[in-house]
Amino acid sequence: MQNIIEIKDLVKIFKDTVQEVRAVDHVSLNISAGEFTAIVGPSGSGKTTLLNLIGGLDAPTSGSLCVDGKDISQLKEREMTAFRLHHIGFVFQAYNLIPVLTAKENVAFVMELQGRKQEEIDKRTTELLEAVGLGDRMDSRPAKLSGGQQQRVAVARALASMPKFVLADEPTANLDSKSAENLLDIMVQLNKREGVTFIFSTHDPRIVAKARRIITLEDGKVASDNQPDRNDVNR
Repeated sequence: MQNIIEIKDLVKIFKDTVQEVRAVDHVSLNISAGEFTAIVGPSGSGKTTLLNLIGGLDAPTSGSLCVDGKDISQLKEREMTAFRLHHIGFVFQAYNLIPVLTAKENVAFVMELQGRKQEEIDKRTTELLEAVGLGDRMDSRPAKLSGGQQQRVAVARALASMPKFVLADEPTANLDSKSAENLLDIMVQLNKREGVTFIFSTHDPRIVAKARRIITLEDGKVASDNQPDRNDVNR
């Protein structure tokens, strides 16, 4: 499989007036297209920092991080913003939907920023919301949707730009068990049916149980990188 992410000797240091924290400490790894990967570890292990570096939301102190052959650590802020828009999808713990927009408008917004034609935007928005089981709630604003439904809108929005991969930071943290299971089933199906690459930062054992690759961080370092057998009935 082709590597879409290549990380070499990545370091991220946070400094204040008192101390220096090495949140990511010489991490090297590759992620291929189509992976369903969970980054796990205790609080403070560097999971979210690594995800933010991969997504270009933060800049590394040293090392290189290539996405689709481009070293994004060398991009200027405006270039990075444009790169994220066209290559990376995000699903956040807090949903981050625009409250005054409907579900359909939230999903369409990303494609409008990309400058796509309205006909294409309408078609893809409908397809995505139907794929996440919200074809009948397209005109509902976030306040009228449950937490699980809002997070499904966020998944549809993350896929709208046709990204190289989707980064999901604790996407089930604010959901009840049933909503979390439904969301995970949707992401598993999108991964299997459409080849969407998902990378999670998570504490949730339900995500870990479905992941086909589990990267464990400890003190900012890769402690283990495993690909468990997932040929059971749940897959």
